[in-house]
Amino acid sequence: MVNRLRELSDEVRALESKLREAGGAKKLEKLHEQGKLSARERVELLRDAGSSILEIGLLVAYDQYDGQAPAAGVVTAVIRVHGRETVVVANDATVKAGSWWPETIKKILRAQEIAMRCRIPIVYLVDSAGVNLPYQGGVFPGQYGAARIFYYNSIMRRYLHVPQIAAVMGQCIAGGAYLPALSDVILMVKGTSFMGLGGPNLVKGATGQVVDSETLGGASTHTEISGVAHYAVDNDQACIAKIRDLIERLPISSRDVALFARETGGERQGASKNKAGDAPAKSKGKSTRSGNDAEDLYDLLPADHRMSYDMHAVLRAILDHGEIDEFQESIAREMICGDARIDGITVGVIANQRGLMKAREGEKPRFGGIIYTESAEKVAYFIDRCDRLGIPLLFVQDVSGFMVGTEAEQGGIIRAGARFVEAMATARVPKIVLTVNHASGAGYYAMAGQGFDPDFILSWPTGRMAVMEGESAIQAVHGPALEAAKKKGATLAPDVASAVDEMRADYEHQLDARYAAARGFVDAVVFPENTREMLSLALRATLHNPGPHLGPFVLPPHLGETT
Repeated sequence: MVNRLRELSDEVRALESKLREAGGAKKLEKLHEQGKLSARERVELLRDAGSSILEIGLLVAYDQYDGQAPAAGVVTAVIRVHGRETVVVANDATVKAGSWWPETIKKILRAQEIAMRCRIPIVYLVDSAGVNLPYQGGVFPGQYGAARIFYYNSIMRRYLHVPQIAAVMGQCIAGGAYLPALSDVILMVKGTSFMGLGGPNLVKGATGQVVDSETLGGASTHTEISGVAHYAVDNDQACIAKIRDLIERLPISSRDVALFARETGGERQGASKNKAGDAPAKSKGKSTRSGNDAEDLYDLLPADHRMSYDMHAVLRAILDHGEIDEFQESIAREMICGDARIDGITVGVIANQRGLMKAREGEKPRFGGIIYTESAEKVAYFIDRCDRLGIPLLFVQDVSGFMVGTEAEQGGIIRAGARFVEAMATARVPKIVLTVNHASGAGYYAMAGQGFDPDFILSWPTGRMAVMEGESAIQAVHGPALEAAKKKGATLAPDVASAVDEMRADYEHQLDARYAAARGFVDAVVFPENTREMLSLALRATLHNPGPHLGPFVLPPHLGETT
């Protein structure tokens, strides 16, 4: 029997392994000959040994530029440094000298938004030749072009007081020099780093002046003469060690203040009862599956994405002790709402149940994965309640959309749906999304779709994101022709049959989680066995900011003052 989740996971793992090779062994060897480390080696040194890493956007642009832009030439991730959640942005010099593609900008901006949204430090490991000139049209202009990086730099520095540390560990040329210049601290590596608005060749062409790189913009120039940089270090290893030291010195975070304020019964919320990534204890009740064995997780979803399964089994695999205290369990069973913990952190869980829901007396059965009027009202109330109590929200998506038809419309599905969307959109608590299967239609929006700025969006390899499934789309577009041929007992006209096949293939391609990840529609594709670990890291990052969690960032009420 085909195991869809396992097959797709294996394919994603193979793709990720290839992308992590970046520019290849020869370019890595060249870097080492220059006395430099690669972007990934630098990140590994920076993060606490053995700690979790949530890489953001690894698959971005993998299917563009003939495969010449693995990870869009930049590593972006959430890591821990001395136990403190930290965002890191590291240019990959093995990919076109670390130059900026249009998607590189998208990844850097997303990393900055995470730092702003969570109020956690951000570290820039700069090693970039600047704009990838053949693609400058997608990099330089526009509201979300490279200039927005410097806008975010400035907002973090002046108003949000998010610590920014920049290390120039290679080239840092032209407008890109403003990224470190707008940071709080700048480090440079002796002999291998350069920072300047123009390199020696440009200076010669523009002014006729002949000057070497070190004199123009090396570590000694900027730490001893210009004063632009603050620390000169001997090598990459010393640079990373200095960054770790600087982060360790940062004062107590707002997360710690918030956690102390939420003490209940002498137990501090957020204090882990079991380490991140530990399998939940065996749960009691409906199923004997506990999720203790990572291999068991791959049997949770059916071979066919259209088939039903028990979402409770998925939840038991990722929640502490596999337990959830359901809210209005007997009402609108197609939507699961309840209180749970992940790595000791309280969360309000909102998940789509699949299958055919047993009806109450006098009512029709309901289809799981569909949002009805009653279920929309139930979830909206639950979200408002979590928002009032300051409980983060976890949306576990397997949604096909809102119910349609006469009964649904007359029952006020539009009003109830709007209530659901408004409650979700205006909730001030952290929102994290995990897509395990379908994410379709307005149901995807209501379940904290990307347009509503959730703090993190993760997907299993089985995630399928689109307006609707391919067969539904085919019926919507070619339904009359299909019905006419069926009535006549005839085959489809060749042109219609070809159009149907092409549409089906297009939808299957675009419904793949890799397609979504390549375009930044999800932050990361995670695997069942590390889902809990990644959710824990994401949740802990969000708790540094007590709120509100609205939009990419919210300015403090009195500009210039800390929140």
